[in-house]
Amino acid sequence: MKNRTHIKELPKKVGEEVTIAGWVDVRRDHGKLIFIDLRDASGKVQMVALPSHKEAHALAEMVRPEWVLKVSGKVNARPEKMVNKDEPNGTVELEILSIEVLNEALTPPFDVRGDGTDIGEEVRLKYRYLDLRRPRLQKNLSVRHRFIKELRDYLDKEGFLEIETPMLTKSTPEGARDFIVPSRLDKGKFYALPQSPQQYKQLLMIAGVERYFQIARCFRDEDTRGDRQPEFTQLDLEMAYVERDQVIDFIEKALIHLVKTVLPKKRIQEMPFPRLSYKEAMEKYKSDKPDLRTDKNDQNLLAFCWVIDFPFFEKTDEGGWTFTHNPFSSPKPEHMERLLKREKIGEILTTQYDVVLNGFEIGGGSIRNNTPESIEAVFKVMGYSVEEIKKNFGHMLEAYRYGAPPHGGIAWGLDRIIAILQNEPNIREVIPFAKTGEGRDLMMNAPSGASPKQLKELGIRLEK
Repeated sequence: MKNRTHIKELPKKVGEEVTIAGWVDVRRDHGKLIFIDLRDASGKVQMVALPSHKEAHALAEMVRPEWVLKVSGKVNARPEKMVNKDEPNGTVELEILSIEVLNEALTPPFDVRGDGTDIGEEVRLKYRYLDLRRPRLQKNLSVRHRFIKELRDYLDKEGFLEIETPMLTKSTPEGARDFIVPSRLDKGKFYALPQSPQQYKQLLMIAGVERYFQIARCFRDEDTRGDRQPEFTQLDLEMAYVERDQVIDFIEKALIHLVKTVLPKKRIQEMPFPRLSYKEAMEKYKSDKPDLRTDKNDQNLLAFCWVIDFPFFEKTDEGGWTFTHNPFSSPKPEHMERLLKREKIGEILTTQYDVVLNGFEIGGGSIRNNTPESIEAVFKVMGYSVEEIKKNFGHMLEAYRYGAPPHGGIAWGLDRIIAILQNEPNIREVIPFAKTGEGRDLMMNAPSGASPKQLKELGIRLEK
């Protein structure tokens, strides 16, 4: 739109004629004077239609909330007694000279001006494109953008390469349940959507990329859980030639920089972050993600800590062993011999480290095993046969035989971090198009059925 002025610029335009565009936020008819608050992505301003501008006044009588308008008018300074100090544009008012209705709108199913907490979440998610108009969610989107942009810039300056990894990959039995995707060209075979780029980032270390990161989309087909989403966003990061404390120190500096740069009103309770062993955290706080805030009513207080020295393995319900965090983790160096010999399995500690914020785990990582023997040992502890290990992880074992540097990294739950920083109760409030706790997309009506033609092309027949 030519010569359009963003609303946030109006205080600099007093005395000038401008053209603005946006949604009708609210309309107040005082008879001769009609007041309309118009908003765009940059802000909101009060406009007034005077009887002396007959055509504009007549249109102002017609418009309703959420109509899309193009308005030309004169920017006037408000009289001192009419200044609204609580509004960014409270010092100015737009005298309407002409109105063009760009689009009319139905009455929305809910008020988009409030914070939305009084509205049922299902209707909010069904009409998410309207829900996102509310100022609270607009602010969440803005903070999310600025946090990720600052994160990218920080890592770029530290020598990291941002590298995308595949969305269509192989299903392997080392984590949560996979979403699988049928192959049309190779009927009866399936891709899997990545639960994380874990294997790819380790392969990038073998490929010679010493510092890698990615803002990665991840997918997990988990059972219904209130604050989980089937798809979510991680910072995925890996570094070669590092030891545990080097990774922890680097990540800590990055988090401090991001908070101070993007949200300077926030106060970090303790720097450097406290470090607790898993044993100490469980004994003292009965949790491996303790909330260390000294004042839980302070919304700007951030209490980070690290939890380290986790057990590598834990017993399954069936009496066998499974990993506590990640099968590709390395044990602490002094426990490597126990792993290779598969002795005192319950006493093996891993190099895993979790970073915790205000009682929530926001990230986890480890130094990785970088020899085929150590990875094979992990899966043998878990009861996999040699044939099963080769079938599921043969590509990784082969890669490690070509010279893998020592490496380690971390993954952050970006949705969780933004939710905490914005004092939101769950991650759905900071995910633009979130799904329900049951994984349903109410706006798109997904998941949905496939047509008989699609199923036939894929070689799939559904049981009745």
